Amino acid sequence: MASKLMRAVQYDAYGGGAAALKSGGGLAEYAVARANITVKLPPEPLRGGLIALQALTRATAIKFDGIGSPANILITAASGGTGYHAIQLAKLAGNLYVTATCGSRNIDFVKSLGVDEVLDYKTPDDAALKSPSGRKYDAVVHCATGIAWSVFEPNLSENGVVVNITPSPGTMVSSLLKRLSFLKKRLVPLMLAEKREELEFLIGLVRDGKLKTAVDSTFPLSEAGKAWERMMEGREDYD
Repeated sequence: MASKLMRAVQYDAYGGGAAALKSGGGLAEYAVARANITVKLPPEPLRGGLIALQALTRATAIKFDGIGSPANILITAASGGTGYHAIQLAKLAGNLYVTATCGSRNIDFVKSLGVDEVLDYKTPDDAALKSPSGRKYDAVVHCATGIAWSVFEPNLSENGVVVNITPSPGTMVSSLLKRLSFLKKRLVPLMLAEKREELEFLIGLVRDGKLKTAVDSTFPLSEAGKAWERMMEGREDYD
């Protein structure tokens, strides 16, 4: 108990903390979180707080820095919270060729993050997810919904893997069937693991200016409903 209290005082003095809250609390002025998933926020608390679940989700999905040889990565829904963090982390690895999908209005934003290729998922050709340079993807961080395995499969390398950030029950079944079939190409549903060391690493990148979190708009807590409506519009105008 003493260590938990010390951690709480330490974070409060620093200006707050960011935590991965799986069971709610995102619209609370104060939220209860376990000490082992809470970290200090960087000097800009707003941007640091936004990173918690989005980037932790990405970090759980695939360890970009653990890939030794050059690899080709596809990131779907790349202008979303998880997607644009994934792009930055992939480019920080230094040995990854990154292809990303987004809508036409966010192409410039996604390009500004350093991707090598951008696909407009709303066009018939790009909806097929084929790399303009003909590359096969070694890994896919799948942050979108509604894309069938039959679209991914021909675009994967021999041992390609699709990590589904938002798996449905159908995804779980498909993943199991593919494992039973002994196929080298895999579909892996993401199971979020709460790890403080992951958050500390990511917040450290934010603090050092290596990982940026974009902000579309801000609302006071009293207008949380308007913030939710804005999010559900599915469009972003990042600063």
